[in-house]
Amino acid sequence: MGPVPRETLHYHDTLYHSMEVSVTSIAPAAPISREAALHLIGCSDDDLPELLAAARAAKERFKPGAITYSRKVFLPLTNLCRDYCGYCTFRRDPGDPGAHTMTPDEVLSVARAGEKLGCTEALFSLGDKPELLFPEMRETLRRLGYKSTLHYLEAMCDLVLRETSLLPHPNPGLLSAEWIDRLAAVSPSMGLMLETTNAALLAPGAAHDNAPDKVPAKRLRTIEDAGKQNVPFTTGLLIGIGESLEDRVDTLLAIRDLHERYGHIQEVIVQNFRVKPAIPMANWPESTRGEMLRAVAVARLLLPNVNIQAPPNLSAPYYDDLVDAGINDWGGVSPLTPDFINPEKPWPHLEQLRLRTEAKGFALRQRLPVYPEFIPAVAAKPGLLSEKLQAAADGHGLARLKRAA
Repeated sequence: MGPVPRETLHYHDTLYHSMEVSVTSIAPAAPISREAALHLIGCSDDDLPELLAAARAAKERFKPGAITYSRKVFLPLTNLCRDYCGYCTFRRDPGDPGAHTMTPDEVLSVARAGEKLGCTEALFSLGDKPELLFPEMRETLRRLGYKSTLHYLEAMCDLVLRETSLLPHPNPGLLSAEWIDRLAAVSPSMGLMLETTNAALLAPGAAHDNAPDKVPAKRLRTIEDAGKQNVPFTTGLLIGIGESLEDRVDTLLAIRDLHERYGHIQEVIVQNFRVKPAIPMANWPESTRGEMLRAVAVARLLLPNVNIQAPPNLSAPYYDDLVDAGINDWGGVSPLTPDFINPEKPWPHLEQLRLRTEAKGFALRQRLPVYPEFIPAVAAKPGLLSEKLQAAADGHGLARLKRAA
């Protein structure tokens, strides 16, 4: 079955074209309403510069003068996954070309190589609970000496934490409250993309067909459980996978609601789907540059006091325009490992990223996987994680840069 056509937003004169909702009416530092967001995310090209100016001003009220990034190594712990998302090239079945589960030696080798290049983040990405579907993964885990993929992830986070100066940041999919607690003992932050609140994308032929872990309510539960435990959490939305403009706003509002209740959302990623060959969505229309800029700008105005990130490699060559839409962070960028999720889209060279950021009027600053404002609470818990975190952070909560000998 072919992809489900992207739903379009219906513009009603009383809402989307109402002149009562305008950029000039946005109150400084106050989150905009759903009504305003729905209007702005569909604004005309003529109104776009005004929207971008408001978003950039909001960013400057929040964190002026700089754009941050995290220097990382990307550790694809396993690319076996029980979900079959229509946009994914990362996942594999056992026996597929490229199917692989990293060994502890491989994990440590990559982490140590990244350490030599000044990396401070070990990003663990992996398929969601592949052992529930594949006996081959259960055998791999048995051979490695672990009961589940999450037990193995926990051990590898601990290994990196003990043997290197890198700080783990796991993205393991859905988590129970117990597993959030366990992983929080070996990582200062973790993440799960909400992606969308539109459950219709679980339908046959849609982006999340045959992806049981992409049920929005389940993902919201994990994000909420992290909030209840005060775990710094990264989440975000994926645009261009069949959702409407209204869905984009409602996804951001769901994130805002959780953050208002728990205060734990350290970062919201606005990520655009990019077409790849040999995926079910290979012929899907990509989001335009204008759509991406509107989504980022509305995210900033809905969440004026939250870190907003957009991956530069997925918006090349115009990625520096994202600065104009109100981002304050580029996300993780690696001088060593590729983006295993989007391998056809290399990260920009860090010197080029610095030059293009400065050309927009901002300094580029290296942060840790956990943002500065969340460090005190994590560091207050005694133990190895606290010690490693405090050693990695400078006086501003950013990455302590090692000086050349």
